[in-house]
Amino acid sequence: MPSRRRFLGAISIPAVAGFTAVCLEPARLAEALAAAEELSRRPAGGGGGLDDEALWFGVSQAFTVDRSLVNLNNGGVSPSPAVVQEAMKRHLDYSNSAPPYTMWRILEPQREGVRKRLARQFGCDPEEIALTRNASEGLQICQLGFDLKPGDEVLTTTQDYPRMITTFKQRERREGIVLRQFSIPVPAEDPGEIVRLFERHITPQTRLILACHMINLTGQILPVSQITSMARNRGLPVIIDGAHALAHFDFSLTDLNCDYYATSLHKWLFAPHGTGLLYVRRTKIRDLWPMMAAPEVLDSDIRKFEEIGTHPAANYLAIAEALTFHQGIGPRRKAQRLVYLRDYWATRLLQQERVRLHTSLKPGFACGIATVEIQGIDSATLNGWLWNKHRILTTAIGHDDFQGIRVSPSVFTTLNELDRFCDAMEHAIRHGVA
Repeated sequence: MPSRRRFLGAISIPAVAGFTAVCLEPARLAEALAAAEELSRRPAGGGGGLDDEALWFGVSQAFTVDRSLVNLNNGGVSPSPAVVQEAMKRHLDYSNSAPPYTMWRILEPQREGVRKRLARQFGCDPEEIALTRNASEGLQICQLGFDLKPGDEVLTTTQDYPRMITTFKQRERREGIVLRQFSIPVPAEDPGEIVRLFERHITPQTRLILACHMINLTGQILPVSQITSMARNRGLPVIIDGAHALAHFDFSLTDLNCDYYATSLHKWLFAPHGTGLLYVRRTKIRDLWPMMAAPEVLDSDIRKFEEIGTHPAANYLAIAEALTFHQGIGPRRKAQRLVYLRDYWATRLLQQERVRLHTSLKPGFACGIATVEIQGIDSATLNGWLWNKHRILTTAIGHDDFQGIRVSPSVFTTLNELDRFCDAMEHAIRHGVA
């Protein structure tokens, strides 16, 4: 195993900061030291160690996951690396020593450093990022922040997240607006068709559009920059639901050219649970109402969306450790590994009869999430059987257009665990789940 001195001399400063902490603070992380050095020396493309299981085993040791079960539902909420947990505990302990002073005066101002680092990583101005509790909060700030009158229409697909649909339906009941939804192909492999479908369903009454960056049901990636450009030409604002996208695959907010984007950081960034990010283009902040009231002096300040009353500082400050961990692995390499894991189980199961994949395996249309169906077996029943009989966590997907189980491994998932999943699925195909 390489020495610590050799390791520290070999990698970049961001990687040093993250992986040194991983190795010094949590136990059982010597493997992570060697894996981090090896990752730092390999290119992200052209292989880059994506199939080097010894290397990725080292990375997996940065997590404190329960190996008595197989967690393939990391799209819902992810565990944080031990270094992130330790940072949060450290900040929380300090907060509780004298909260009016330690939490409000010392720790709270430090969130500005987190804001700046997130903006630098994801390509925007720090004054365009609000720290929220999750994607739903950020999206509801946008959904409720536009002035709409009775008869005004909002447009989205039938595959958007239920909580966001519920938000617009409440506005329907309360204010008399109209929610319009339309179907898209499953899977969707023609970006132009998706843009045309959005455009075709715009009416003279359309005032607002909601679009997913990555659909939670299948992991489908939509062409949000093209959708936003089309809508902007028509004078229509577009809210982008990025709950599953940020830190999952490599992009910047500048690339998307969007005005409103909300995401959770406790999914693919591996940040503390209950952390999220809302991006609002600087020129759009003034005209968007916050969900909780803010003073007039904050009208043009992104921080008006953070006016939620007393809240913990620890969760938000530990985002910094998650960001360093993400940078240490490398965003592009991380995405490629997630695709490698997806293809590992999906291509094996596709060799079986009655297996249907509702997620494209073509580059650019999905990443680490995929939804699979065994035709003839109810997906909720299959999902329950996988857990009760095999202690494998997946997510049952039931939709008017399709059903299946959503499978979302992470960087700590081993091929042995995916083999266990495939073995169980093949048993279900041959023998059923009774």
